[in-house]
Amino acid sequence: MGADSTPLLRIEGLSKRFGGNVVLDGANLEVPRGSLVTVLGRSGAGKSVLLKCLADVESPDEGSISFDGRPLKPGKGGTRADFRRRCSFLFQSNALFDSLTALENVALPLEQTTDLKDKEICERSLEALRQLELEAHQDRYPSQLSGGMQKRLALARAIVTRPELVLFDEPTAGLDPLRRNAVFAMIAKYQRQFGFTALVVTHDLTEALIASDRVALLDKGRMCFEGTPDEFSASTAAVVCDFRDSAAALGRTLAALRRGEALQSEES
Repeated sequence: MGADSTPLLRIEGLSKRFGGNVVLDGANLEVPRGSLVTVLGRSGAGKSVLLKCLADVESPDEGSISFDGRPLKPGKGGTRADFRRRCSFLFQSNALFDSLTALENVALPLEQTTDLKDKEICERSLEALRQLELEAHQDRYPSQLSGGMQKRLALARAIVTRPELVLFDEPTAGLDPLRRNAVFAMIAKYQRQFGFTALVVTHDLTEALIASDRVALLDKGRMCFEGTPDEFSASTAAVVCDFRDSAAALGRTLAALRRGEALQSEES
């Protein structure tokens, strides 16, 4: 297998328990280079715990994580340090600093992780803002920006270090349908423009199927499906159908209830 065909990220047999609660139970996942992969699952399915294990916030009880063909070990040295340099994290809440301007927010990762001179940090930060169409707002504070602009600012900060992998934790949580569409469109657009690999965890099915190259479904701590969006849409596996067709099932239930109510009304 050539280097280019090796998955950038591979998760094998990952397990994590909190007391008697099994959150991950032998989860497996491959993330090809240059792809946008989405992990789907209900709230509480363990998607965020999976990302925390990747980011070394939580330590898995069992299993392995490999990045660029090399196993990641817990701690600050070796492959973990290399992973941190080559990976960025976009938080569910954006995690912007209200006391810093847009430019200062974007510059922060470069100040913390590189030895670049102040002038180069400023130039690279301005370029990231320019690429995300935020240069005109460089002196504004996050509270002075719209929700969509804050998302773009968070992404500018995530890509300013020129990462190979960006992890997105529920990037559309709490957003209305139009804004969910806009966020997924933004992720897909800039993932292709800048060429980074994206791993997104979400429960937003429709948007994920449109934007992703591959999708996986996490259920009861395991990846019960992994494949293309078309394969997911065509799957007849019960667990996939249950998650994928839940909206249609709700519609059928409500229709039946309405028919029953109409019959009762006619009889009275």
